[in-house]
Amino acid sequence: QVQLVESGGGLVQAGGSLRLSCAASGRTSSFYTASWFRQAPGKEREFVAAISWGGGTTSYGESAKGRFTISRENAKNTVYLQMNSLKSEDTAVYYCAAKRGTRIVTTARDMDYWGKGTLVTVSS
Repeated sequence: QVQLVESGGGLVQAGGSLRLSCAASGRTSSFYTASWFRQAPGKEREFVAAISWGGGTTSYGESAKGRFTISRENAKNTVYLQMNSLKSEDTAVYYCAAKRGTRIVTTARDMDYWGKGTLVTVSS
């Protein structure tokens, strides 16, 4: 089992930045890829970004390209999401998720573990 805890959410003005963190605990010695998803009120969960075990491969959803950066520090069992140029439409609960293995996964139904989420609110 892997437990995931997100942090770093909050209220920010449009155009500002936030960095989300996802701390993993438990059986973190196994290889796993990590992803960020988000869900706005009344909308489906949306893929944001994913990163491979080694960090050499990343993937981004259309809404995140050019503004968000995913990274990880395996020594700290932590995955980050740097979000810049935030817009009001980025307001959502952001979830960290993990998948056993080394291949990037971008679909929510395929993830093995989930955090409880952290709320990001962008004011216009």
